[in-house]
Amino acid sequence: MLELYYWPTPNGKKVTILLEECELPYALKPVRIAQGDQFAADFLRISPNNRMPALVDTEPTGRGTPIAIFESGAIMMYVAEKAGRFYPRDTRQRYDVIQWVMWQMANQGPKLGEQGNFHRAVAAGKDGDLSYAIKRFDNEAHRLYGVMELGLFGKEWLAADEYTIADMICYPWAATWKIRGFEIAEFPNVKRWLEAMAARPAVGKGMEAGAGLSIDPATLSDADKARIAKILTNQRATPIPKEWSAA
Repeated sequence: MLELYYWPTPNGKKVTILLEECELPYALKPVRIAQGDQFAADFLRISPNNRMPALVDTEPTGRGTPIAIFESGAIMMYVAEKAGRFYPRDTRQRYDVIQWVMWQMANQGPKLGEQGNFHRAVAAGKDGDLSYAIKRFDNEAHRLYGVMELGLFGKEWLAADEYTIADMICYPWAATWKIRGFEIAEFPNVKRWLEAMAARPAVGKGMEAGAGLSIDPATLSDADKARIAKILTNQRATPIPKEWSAA
């Protein structure tokens, strides 16, 4: 069984899209990031980066002990390889896919995440002048959609001349364009690709996985918002859990 430690964010949805496309059975293991589940000793054994998603395969190919993996790109490579789908074997095609997976992990996800972070900080009104950060990450968000526009020129999919994990890993963040401060019409190739992705039934199922877990921010008290902000922002190194030393 594939156990997916998950919360319904773009980073989690990358993996559920792939699992749905592969039609593999999986169990969602909610990681309530607003309550600090990501710092639990047992979860840190799976994901020392204290981030979800993380995956445990209790029945790996070839048997043996369970395999635990953190970081969505590594998880997707593992799942696609296990299923024998969406991850070409040909060297040229495989590295065409890998470069887009690496781009997503190093650029698209982190930069769009930081853009959102700084806009929320401005809305909070207590962090001083953030005009440089806002300009920096607004421009970077625009640049990143431009990278995809170039990558999709004359192509149906991002890599290898076929639908792959490169498309799946990039979609959940790309689908947030409405909050990025520009019109998607600026990027017609990306717009066409987004529509093709959204039309895939498995993509829809993956995007909706765990939808009932989400918390509507409008229902939170000021105290709850302050508690959650303390958990999710300005994190420093997590110490070795006491449970590990005791064991």
